[in-house]
Amino acid sequence: MHEYTSTARVWGLTCPGFPEEVSRARRWTRDILRGSPWAEDAELIVSELSANAILHTASGQEAGSFHLALAVSAQAIALSVTDDGGTGTAPKVERQDQDAEHGRGLGMVSVIAHRVVVHESDGGHTVTAELFAAPPAGDHPC
Repeated sequence: MHEYTSTARVWGLTCPGFPEEVSRARRWTRDILRGSPWAEDAELIVSELSANAILHTASGQEAGSFHLALAVSAQAIALSVTDDGGTGTAPKVERQDQDAEHGRGLGMVSVIAHRVVVHESDGGHTVTAELFAAPPAGDHPC
């Protein structure tokens, strides 16, 4: 295969911002990744990112929604959740003490995923978690 050729497959799903849609997002992810060794981790990540979108952004307000994207290749799985924004701050990974009742979600995602990226735009935030099948290119010395 040529090094610039990709065989990634991409799926997308838009959900209304209702709490019960988190289980739909999990089921959708599980169905797509059936048989993958990363299916359970991906399902947990999507659950956390979807719940965060509903709880902490305009996605959980009336007429709100969140969008999921799932890209799968032989090398990686990328899971993205885009919210409707409406908050003054972007999601960020924070390490909480053991007694904290909130604020652990993205920290947990960052432990499970190989990489987590937060992108801000005028319309909201996209949090992407990547799971690598093998170490990403560039991690090895030449």
